[in-house]
Parts: sequence; C-alpha cells; structure tokens
Amino acid sequence: MPETPEPLEKLAKVFDTDVESEAMVVKGLLQSAGVEAVISNREAPQDVLPGVGGVVILVREEQAKEATAVIEAFRAHPTTDEDEEVTEEPAGPKS
Repeated sequence: MPETPEPLEKLAKVFDTDVESEAMVVKGLLQSAGVEAVISNREAPQDVLPGVGGVVILVREEQAKEATAVIEAFRAHPTTDEDEEVTEEPAGPKS
C-alpha cells in the first residue's frame, strides 16, 4: 500500500471534480500507474456535509507532470467494454 505523503511535502492539484466517485476512479487510475494520490475536499468536510463543495486529487509535486499525463492519456483513449474480451465462460486460469 502506498505511503501517505509527509505533512510538509508540497502537493500539487492534478484533478478537480464535484463528483467524489469520479475522483475515486481517477485516484485508482493514478495509483495503478504508480503515482501516489490523495483525495481532498475543496470546501466542506465530506463526513459533515457529504456531496458539498467537490473534491480535488493531490499528488507529490515531483509526480504532478506524470499524473497529468496519465489522466490526459486516459481521456484521449478511454477503455471501453469493446476493449475487454467478454465471454460467457467463468473467469479462471488460462490453459
């Protein structure tokens, strides 16, 4: 599991949305590319006022360019259901 950034590290905003679930997907995309990311609330604490104010994704300053490139590459070529092989067979080890 990735380490949480140190409290005094400089973080850069790489993504901003009003939809928390969208931010969670983008965070997963970044983490799968090896970029550590945290979700932070723009204005209101989500445990007090859920859905109010939106969220941002922050990464270490030195990973900001890489994170932005990962997000832009996904936007340019999003994965679709047609990209995935869909069969009626249950998933399991390939023979």
